[in-house]
Amino acid sequence: MSRITILGGGSWGTGLAVVLSNSRRKHEIRLWVRAASLADSIERDRENKKYLPGIPIPPCVKASSDLENSLRDAQIVLAAIPSAHTRSILALALPHLSRGAAFVSATKGLEPATHLRMSEVLSQVINARFVPSLAVLSGPSFAAEAAQGHPSAVVLASADSALAAFLQEEFSGPTFRLYTNDDVLGVELAGAMKNVMAIAAGACQGLGLGANSLAALITRGLAEMARLAVALGGKPETLSGLAGMGDLILTCYGAQSRNRRVGFELGQGRSLQQILAAMTMVAEGVGTTAALLALAKENHLELPITQQVHSILHLGNSPREAIRAIMERPLKSE
Repeated sequence: MSRITILGGGSWGTGLAVVLSNSRRKHEIRLWVRAASLADSIERDRENKKYLPGIPIPPCVKASSDLENSLRDAQIVLAAIPSAHTRSILALALPHLSRGAAFVSATKGLEPATHLRMSEVLSQVINARFVPSLAVLSGPSFAAEAAQGHPSAVVLASADSALAAFLQEEFSGPTFRLYTNDDVLGVELAGAMKNVMAIAAGACQGLGLGANSLAALITRGLAEMARLAVALGGKPETLSGLAGMGDLILTCYGAQSRNRRVGFELGQGRSLQQILAAMTMVAEGVGTTAALLALAKENHLELPITQQVHSILHLGNSPREAIRAIMERPLKSE
């Protein structure tokens, strides 16, 4: 029996707790949440009414806001924390981490201030005490559907093939299938970029544009994702797999997508401030565009869709003007 600690009691952290409680191997699962009131509510009601309502949480999952107790003797630590807060939470957790633990990032975003991927943030923080064993969990997976037992296939990426195989066995269940991958960079960049593309797709739908427009946007979005990932050392095939194309399709079309919702409401004429104020969960794509553009500039690349999403979110450009700017770019071969 493995002792697993999940850092982050949002929808995905809670969903993973439920999914892992149904895996083929038995686990002792601890779910750390920042707010004591939420931890108490989860323990009392066996449900996360704030972030994942209607999904029963099994008795083997213990929720707590006590970071030290949650991490005591943890053999696997799974971080499902918004990218902007990952470093600060890990710094608080650092004194309580076990040296032999495996660390898994399940966050799809880049750190806004440094443009680092989440595995790089984990490595930087934990290296202050010891060299960590790291992996990344990504792919097309809405938390509610995975927790409800809908068949889901995801990617577990690590440079350490033995670690990836171990975690694959620990996490797999009858409705949760994991594929291993050694392209950590490609998997993480795909997870971050697809959120930005989902905002653009939502804006198209909010503007009332049809299937032609959405198909073109998603296809060129995938090409843009691959261009940056490959330039930074990722593998092209990663972008055509679950972490790339699979997650992009889900996030651009799925009604549960927070990033798509942001784009849709922007297309409907609402301001970003109004949209974010009404959301209880983080839409990672909002904070990721600037980081992606910085990486592109460092590597002398153009990311036209990302650039236009950034212009909508942070420069006051209208969604209709942004779509027009993409369509009026110089003609070129595919």
